[in-house]
Amino acid sequence: MITESQPLLGGNTPAPKMDFWTSFKITALSSKFNILLVFVPIALFVSFTDASAPIVFSLNFMAIIPLAKLLGFATEEIALRCGSTIGSLLNATFGNAVELILGVVALEKGLIRVVQASVLGSILSNLLLVLGFCFLLGGAGRSEQSFNITAAQTSSSLLALTTLSLLVPAAFSATADTKENAEVGVLNLSHGTSLILLVVYILFLIFQLKTHSHLYEDEEDDEEQPTTTLSFSVITLVIVAAIVSIHAEFLVGAIEGVVESWGIDETFVGIILLPIVGNAAEHVSAVTFAMKNKMNLSVGIAVSSSLQIGLLVTPALVIAGWAIGQPMTLFFDDFETVILFSSVLIVNYLIQDGRSNWLEGVLLLSSYAIVALAFYCHPTGSGSGNLVAL
Repeated sequence: MITESQPLLGGNTPAPKMDFWTSFKITALSSKFNILLVFVPIALFVSFTDASAPIVFSLNFMAIIPLAKLLGFATEEIALRCGSTIGSLLNATFGNAVELILGVVALEKGLIRVVQASVLGSILSNLLLVLGFCFLLGGAGRSEQSFNITAAQTSSSLLALTTLSLLVPAAFSATADTKENAEVGVLNLSHGTSLILLVVYILFLIFQLKTHSHLYEDEEDDEEQPTTTLSFSVITLVIVAAIVSIHAEFLVGAIEGVVESWGIDETFVGIILLPIVGNAAEHVSAVTFAMKNKMNLSVGIAVSSSLQIGLLVTPALVIAGWAIGQPMTLFFDDFETVILFSSVLIVNYLIQDGRSNWLEGVLLLSSYAIVALAFYCHPTGSGSGNLVAL
């Protein structure tokens, strides 16, 4: 049972009683990034005016940084009471809920390519960028870090299943005898596959939270105790996540103007830049835990977020499109499918031994840099004109 018991300092000496005001002060002083909270009201005010898109984009980006840090702090406080498994699941869920909502809105407008770009970009940023920074910064000053090998291998298998669910529709489309048969077949295949993936995700939750929860827990640290009340942490988590969602909407809405002003390719923005901003909270949290040598929690956030995108968000969007009459499928462009397959392959190689070091972080970050360069140089496809409409 989770309780708000009073922690002990210096043996049996009780710490000062935690209350709402004390929790507020500790949270406010928890990071130097909190000074950037001044951008929150400024960004909200400017977003409701006729300010230019680059200004709206920049201010909302600055506002999300301290909010992401607060989200990580609140999640860590909860994890100290209920374990790293629930903590990593909360991080991934709160981050991906925003993408799910925006994805449904985009589907209602018929922006299917937008949804696919966002999904792919989220998986790539979590697997390569976030995990890369976790290994690099967490391994700095340490010979190596370790995490549960069984949990890592399970995650590798689920990532492989996610990749398979996207490779099969691509192969199906490439071998169909006519275009009409390919479209109908891929749509039906996507509907059936999505239902299977949702079932797999539910079973994975049972595996992670019930039958094998011990595989996802970090070793207990008796020296670190909660510094805020549980109720305050939960309230902070919910409120901050809601504010991040508001800023994310304004930021994404300004992307089209930013593309025109800065001359950036739309596909590059949709697949590379948007997921970095949308997953900022998870990025900061995962790296923070890695630097504290809490690798089960850190890897859990990064990899579980990708698994949630592949096993929950993507099939849920396909089912939502099915329900509202939008033909959302699991068929991606060949170029995108090959990049996803290669990315999952290298991540599986690096995490299956249950150990990491800073060089492996460099390898993942280098892979992400190559992928980003590839999308930057790749010509915009026929359907990418809507990539920034989300």
